[in-house]
Amino acid sequence: MSHPTKPLIDHRTYTIALRKMPEFLEVFNRMALPALMETLGTPLGFYTSMVGPMNQFVHLWAYDDLADFERRCKARDAHPDFPAYLQASAHLITAQETRLIKSVIPV
Repeated sequence: MSHPTKPLIDHRTYTIALRKMPEFLEVFNRMALPALMETLGTPLGFYTSMVGPMNQFVHLWAYDDLADFERRCKARDAHPDFPAYLQASAHLITAQETRLIKSVIPV
């Protein structure tokens, strides 16, 4: 069994307004993703819900520890292009849930 390279995961779920997922994905890909890749690094992945609560967009980012998470989030928030994404997506996102989860069993 091997340990994950980054033991702390930011599991972020956004609930998107009904029938607005295509618009949200376009705005996210065009405006947020470049700034996120520059400040947060490569994500573990992006997902949309198929069963259970619908209209949800999930993204996962891995961190070394809480200090790494805080440092990279601060860089994201300070990125000059990030406020424009927040403004462009505000009417599309109805809820956000952020969980920091940690690895406890090696796989």
